[in-house]
Amino acid sequence: MGSGETTPTMARVHRLVLDRLGERPVAAVVLDTPYGFQENADEITDRAVDYFRSTVGAPFGIASFRSADADALARQTAYVRIRDARLVFTGPGSPSYALRQWSGTEIPRLLAEKLERGGAVTMASAAALTLGRYTIPVYEIYKVGEAPRWLEGLDLLTPIGLPVAVVPHYDNAEGGNHDTRFCYLGEHRLRMLEDELPPEVFILGVDGHTALVMDLDAGSGSVLGLGNVTVRKDGRSTVFSAGAELAIGDLVAAAHGERTAGVAVATERIKPAAEGAPSSAPLREEVARLEAVFSASLEDCDAPAAVRATLALEETIQAWSHDTDQSDALAQARSALRSAIVCLGEMAVKGIADPADTVRPFVDALLVERVRARNARDWSAADAIRARLLDAGIELHDSPEGTTWELSAETPVA
Repeated sequence: MGSGETTPTMARVHRLVLDRLGERPVAAVVLDTPYGFQENADEITDRAVDYFRSTVGAPFGIASFRSADADALARQTAYVRIRDARLVFTGPGSPSYALRQWSGTEIPRLLAEKLERGGAVTMASAAALTLGRYTIPVYEIYKVGEAPRWLEGLDLLTPIGLPVAVVPHYDNAEGGNHDTRFCYLGEHRLRMLEDELPPEVFILGVDGHTALVMDLDAGSGSVLGLGNVTVRKDGRSTVFSAGAELAIGDLVAAAHGERTAGVAVATERIKPAAEGAPSSAPLREEVARLEAVFSASLEDCDAPAAVRATLALEETIQAWSHDTDQSDALAQARSALRSAIVCLGEMAVKGIADPADTVRPFVDALLVERVRARNARDWSAADAIRARLLDAGIELHDSPEGTTWELSAETPVA
């Protein structure tokens, strides 16, 4: 999975994998190593377990292996839980940290055996980076500023015919005015790293909120979710779009420039990041949509529609509350919700009805009296009515076609 592993967008993918493993409940565990160094590791685990329970509808246990320095009992307990599970899930955090903790332990072998003997391994975000022969140390390059380099990965995919370096977050656009595609590397640094790969190794990119689900017995794969899976070799890319069904061998064929069934788009060369490229984060997009609906409802003086948009925003936040991504998307969504609540409060004070509609019957009645006065050439009475309306914030406009009126900008709403 490229990202979004604990969001509503990927729940269907998790259910599909669980269904392929047989009758529920399926013995499944969360492996917490990639984020084991974080102070909020307990919270991330709790959110992930709650997500699988409440959103996916499956109970997950915990195989806790946060540090290789843990005591023997803790290590052996994690090994047993991984060995006994039919499905192992691991996701966010730091790929280099995870590889350091797993090095020299039983975990790489246990994960490989899971795939050889029957079972499933779901690796997302940081953990997905560790799957291939080589791994990008994302934190060190993007945050610390170290020179781009490869680390040795777990290499779980070469045995199934895929000598690859897996790059999740492939379509990332969070950088805004700078290129953060390819898991925050950008084109320049990815090209540098690509030149260092052995001839047989290629890049397997997975977009955010997208999964490449591979059935090793059938030798087939499916691209599921919102984005694409990209095979890149020597700067050339072949893109498999969401919904594509392919043979695992198609990925290798694409790396060698051969045409394959299931290929949705083939590009000769990777293009530079487009300015203002839209974010791939579905949460941000949904929040923006609901904010637009809310604003339009206020302009239309449609209080029920504004309330519905606010409730939908709250439900969206709740649905995404399990997301273990470290972005600020949820914080922005909560800020949008608070703004909507404040606007609803102001609306309650001022009133939602158009003031013009409220005063229209009274203005129309006075205009009838003004017409009568003018017809009787009682100009002083007609002018008095105009003056009284102007004092009330209502401006009259006389023309050969008749008289129109409008509320002045200073007219109080209530």
